[in-house]
Amino acid sequence: MRAGGLGGLARFAFVAGVFALGAWLQARGTLPSILQHRGDVIYLARQHLVLAAMSGAMAIAVGVPLGILLTRERYAAIAGIVTQIVNLGTTIPTLALIALAMSVLGIGAPPAVFALFVLTLLPILLNTVAGLNAVPPPLVDAARGMGMTPGQILRRVELPNAVFVILAGIRTALAINIGTVPLAFLIGAGGLGELIFTGIDLMEPGMLLAGAIPTALLAVAVDFLIGQIQFWFVPRGVNPLR
Repeated sequence: MRAGGLGGLARFAFVAGVFALGAWLQARGTLPSILQHRGDVIYLARQHLVLAAMSGAMAIAVGVPLGILLTRERYAAIAGIVTQIVNLGTTIPTLALIALAMSVLGIGAPPAVFALFVLTLLPILLNTVAGLNAVPPPLVDAARGMGMTPGQILRRVELPNAVFVILAGIRTALAINIGTVPLAFLIGAGGLGELIFTGIDLMEPGMLLAGAIPTALLAVAVDFLIGQIQFWFVPRGVNPLR
């Protein structure tokens, strides 16, 4: 079956799942209690997206150039060390990382953005390195034989062949980012975690689900959007989905 057919089947399954979930919540009488929080959901979803966008943009701005740098021959000796340092940040439990950032930066958005940035950085960095290292050496040798400079080889040969893998890392990282943002509420940074954790404290399933369901939908939406960018903007010759 073609990738497009699989994508259409996945979208149908997602829509059917959302419809079934809505019907189940309506039957249990939970849906009205969720909808009564729609004003809060809209307001907090904006905060949620701002935190995810800021930390995600920082991770992309750092991870992709750093990954490119580590694949250059002159920096190959330190590539493993830098990767392990970044990996160390992701081995720390998320709550501990947020608490550590809070102890340095205080409360509010800055420590939350920093902690999310650290958690998001590794998949982007690793996929950038993996994608560039997977470029067939004969292509690079042929470009070099044609008289291309290292910069031209990077722009015209290496990046076009690695962009699919790089986007896969960004796709994974942003989905994880959005799913982790609710923890930012614990240090006063806002987001949909306010509904989730308040609903837990008050034992109100409607409030909890009013925060949890939009969080899941945002993660799925971002994953779908990056997936479409992968499918349509990566050239056919280097795109395994086409």
